[in-house]
Amino acid sequence: MKRLLRYATGLAVIALILGSSLDIASCSKNGQASSEPKKLYIFNWITYTPDSVIAKFEKEYNCKVVYDSFDSNETMYAKLKAGGSNYDIVFPSADYVSIMAKQGMLAAIDKAKVPNFKNIDPLVLARAKDYDPDNKYSVPYYMGAAGIAVNKIKVKAYEHSWSILSRKDLKNKMTMLDDMREVLGDALAFQGKSVNSVNEADIKAAEDLVNKTWKPNLLKFDAEAFAKGFAAGEFWVAQGYAENIFQEYDPAKRGDVDFFIPKEGGPLYIDSMVVLKGSKNLDLALKFINFIHRPEIYAEFCDAFGFPATVNVPARALKKGDMWYKPEDLTKCELKLDLGADLDKYNTAWQEIKVGK
Repeated sequence: MKRLLRYATGLAVIALILGSSLDIASCSKNGQASSEPKKLYIFNWITYTPDSVIAKFEKEYNCKVVYDSFDSNETMYAKLKAGGSNYDIVFPSADYVSIMAKQGMLAAIDKAKVPNFKNIDPLVLARAKDYDPDNKYSVPYYMGAAGIAVNKIKVKAYEHSWSILSRKDLKNKMTMLDDMREVLGDALAFQGKSVNSVNEADIKAAEDLVNKTWKPNLLKFDAEAFAKGFAAGEFWVAQGYAENIFQEYDPAKRGDVDFFIPKEGGPLYIDSMVVLKGSKNLDLALKFINFIHRPEIYAEFCDAFGFPATVNVPARALKKGDMWYKPEDLTKCELKLDLGADLDKYNTAWQEIKVGK
């Protein structure tokens, strides 16, 4: 997901004396550290954990969270593979949990140290079995989907369907994400196929729908500034994430926006919390994961972004803010899975879409 960048405050200080590192004192709940508090290094999607939640964790555990961010799974994965990190917790999507687990990049989760795991919706855990059986390596963080935002003042008489992208009268007033699995997944779902289909005929039909029918009506594919463009009136229809759209839109005019998950469904995502193998702060990382799934904390997280509490059941009763869509709107959506070597079929189709006429 693409969200506004929030840089973590604070600066790591490591003293070197005679070539040896000075050990930083460990965090202890409600305790006093004899030297600088221990740091927990998090690599997460841009602005995906509220500052208020991080501040509460730091205060309770006398720690410092160092928050670094990425804008795509591919960027995250490439950085980790390059070895340029000392991260403890990372937030990959489902397909990348599978990839990273298979490559031995993840530490097993000791669920005895995450008692709030019990708060996770069994339906979410059932979906998670497709990429991490028994949640050995991951704990679900959020389940959601991209949808469509429509400026109701500018656009009249439309269905809650991907068919809106076929409207020639909206030519150059629409945009879709610059995201291969999202766009092709939308087309596959609209045609009644699985978003994970590896059938070449299915993928070709999806490519043709996008290239010949949807793309001619789009101003562009945009995963960076679609929400800003929609808020500015550059687009009247934007495929993307609700939290981005409403974060940019004037709160006084949000009633002008209709955000929906199309009736045909589409790609579903589950972003999870994983601990990297070799984490130097394993216990603290597990404390953070458990902290997130306290019902009141999870409700605070969801309220900050207008999310429904899709993952944490008790948090649903504690939410106070708006929800841009409901958990049941995701019923027909399908989780994007690791396609292995078959992903090349999507790469080929996407190349035709991006450079073709």
